[in-house]
Parts: sequence; structure tokens; C-alpha cells
Amino acid sequence: MSSTKPTLQESRLDPQRAVQDHVVGAGEAFVGRVMRGQTLRIVDLEGNQAVDTLFYSAADLSDRYSAADTIRHQGNLYLTTGSVLRSTSGTAMLRIVADTCGRHDTLGGACAAESNTVRYGEHTKFMHSCRDSFLLAIAHSGLPLEKRDLTCNINFFMNVPVTPTGRLSFEDGISAGGKYVELRAEMDVICLISNCPQLNNPCNAYNPTPIRLLVWDA
Repeated sequence: MSSTKPTLQESRLDPQRAVQDHVVGAGEAFVGRVMRGQTLRIVDLEGNQAVDTLFYSAADLSDRYSAADTIRHQGNLYLTTGSVLRSTSGTAMLRIVADTCGRHDTLGGACAAESNTVRYGEHTKFMHSCRDSFLLAIAHSGLPLEKRDLTCNINFFMNVPVTPTGRLSFEDGISAGGKYVELRAEMDVICLISNCPQLNNPCNAYNPTPIRLLVWDA
């Protein structure tokens, strides 16, 4: 399985021409629709902010982002320019068309009350977590999604190397303020984001910060 060097690519899109522009606060969630042909940019405004993200086919919510199919098709554990995000049916959902960070995690998963307790101690059980943010967002979205629909997610801007023994290591991020990733939708998708509230490992530099989301028409 490859972990080749990232492919950095600047974007030519003008933020002034975006049709959507949202700032998602530290630890907050977002649900939105991105139509086929539109481009979504996720901006790490202050640096080292992990952005936990799930995508669902707007036409069939049971067909959603699949880490396993994405990794298998591209032969690489990490996402960068040129990576195609695949659904559970193997269909192309989105393609990364620009990336100024260079590495995005497909393995680390979303923090949860249970995992926080195991990793960091009983006192962290009731701290905010991405899983809780996902659940709160879908509960208020009106979409027919529930806990069982939260599958393995992408962690944009998060640095999770695989050690020589095959374990995962949560390390300081390699992103910085203003770094971004852009994805062009290959189908109509629902985007579900938890702007990670994690305070117990370096994925957010122990300081969750806001992100910006922009969408352009084709």
C-alpha cells in the first residue's frame, strides 16, 4: 500500500465568485448539499485543525463514502490532489482537484466519548466529540440518517502516520493557516462535517479553531 509524496496543487477559483461561503466555528458541525459539477473548498483558517467529514449520495443515502473502496482503488492510504473518493458501490463521489496541505487521513476515524475514555481517561468521557457533533447535526438536518449511518470518515488536514509495526500514530499536523483542499462533486452529495473539538491529542494543536467552506458552481 503506497504512501507516496503529496501532490500539491493551487486553485484558480476566486472566493468572490463562490455561491456559498460558511465559517464553521471550532467544535461545530455542518450539513450541506454539493451538486454534481460544483467544487467545495475546505479551508484550515488558523492551521492544524482536523476536519472530520462524511459524504452521502443525495439520491441514495445508503450509498456513502467508503474508506475501504477509496483506499483500494487509489492504492494509497492518504488523500491528496487526484484522489477520487469512492462510495460503498464503488462509484466516484468527489475528486480532489486542488490541495495545498498534501496529506489527509482516511484511517484515524472520529473521536467519540468511548474512544476518548479509553485513550485519555474517564474524566474525558463527557467532553465534546466528533461522533456527538455528527449525531447532533443529523438530528437537526431533517435527513433520514441515524447513528448506524456514521461510517469511517475522512480527517482533512489530520496527520496519522502508520508506524513500522502497523499501528496508527496521531502526530502534529502538517497544515497551516490558509491551507485548503478542493473537491469537485461527481454526483449530488450531502456533506456532513464535524469541525473536530478534540483537545487531547495534537490533531488540532490542542486548540480547536474555525474553518471556512466555499462552494462554486461548475
